[in-house]
Amino acid sequence: MSMPIVLQKCIPYDPMSPRPLPGIQPLDPDDWLLRDDAFAAQMALRDRLLETRREAVVAMAEEAGDAAQELLDEVLERAYGGATDKVVRPDGVTVGIDRDDPMGTLGRLVQEDLCILQKSGDEHVLTAATLCFPASWTLAEKFMKPMLRIHRPVDSYDATMARRVQRLFDGVQPGRPLWRFNAFWYEDPVLFHPRREADPRRSGREGSYLRSERQCILRLPRTNAAVFSIHTYILARQDVPGAA
Repeated sequence: MSMPIVLQKCIPYDPMSPRPLPGIQPLDPDDWLLRDDAFAAQMALRDRLLETRREAVVAMAEEAGDAAQELLDEVLERAYGGATDKVVRPDGVTVGIDRDDPMGTLGRLVQEDLCILQKSGDEHVLTAATLCFPASWTLAEKFMKPMLRIHRPVDSYDATMARRVQRLFDGVQPGRPLWRFNAFWYEDPVLFHPRREADPRRSGREGSYLRSERQCILRLPRTNAAVFSIHTYILARQDVPGAA
């Protein structure tokens, strides 16, 4: 299926500023969920993917059910004033709150992709996700995998980096979320950009579009699950501050 091109014209941080990995910063909880100039177009694409490619963009293990319900409550409280039956999005679309499908419902409420990770042994495992805008990975290959395995084949994510990231997930506290960003140049600006681990990968500054993810980590206070959210920005090179 052909995908529409959805671009932002601006981004609320400097994606070109270098930061040492993992580049984590504290986040005001009120700034967790964002709406930007591409809200209507991104949400229309999310609706379409959830309808036509659901098996590729939604997954939830049985053990993630309580955490998914808590995450749904958190999003409804922060983004829609605690609505319980249905919401009207800023683009005018009405979305019913389906408690039997918390991850699918979440995918239609906010621009952020949402991943739930729960501690199992020494690592957090991806037990639920709505991932409409993967940046060169696939949900099927990462679902129910621990953090180190999830980041295959990222060269910079070695055992040392894995320990640092695991400490972040262990240490994040309710009401004290964290955030970071990444930035990569792409020639293809399509938001739904899956890639299997075995596929060849390209790196460098070539490409007409900057793809940047604003990634947040937070703790759900009741179930103690960790949430990893991803707000995706894609900008044409001429709209990126400081781009050569």
